[in-house]
Amino acid sequence: MCLAIPGRIVEIKGNEALVDFEGFKKKVRIDFVKVKKNDYVIVHTGFAIEKVNKKNADFTIRNWRKISKS
Repeated sequence: MCLAIPGRIVEIKGNEALVDFEGFKKKVRIDFVKVKKNDYVIVHTGFAIEKVNKKNADFTIRNWRKISKS
């Protein structure tokens, strides 16, 4: 089983995006999804595989913060 935390796209250059995962920034490929700056994505093995709406991303991130502090 995998656990995926949404990341926010902060920059796009060609088929790569810089994605911010709660302060950890990583370059990922965006070949499989149509996204723009400030969209949230789920990433697997260096590729954005799914766009996530802000409401669901915020919910997941908020709950991740809660469980990671315990």
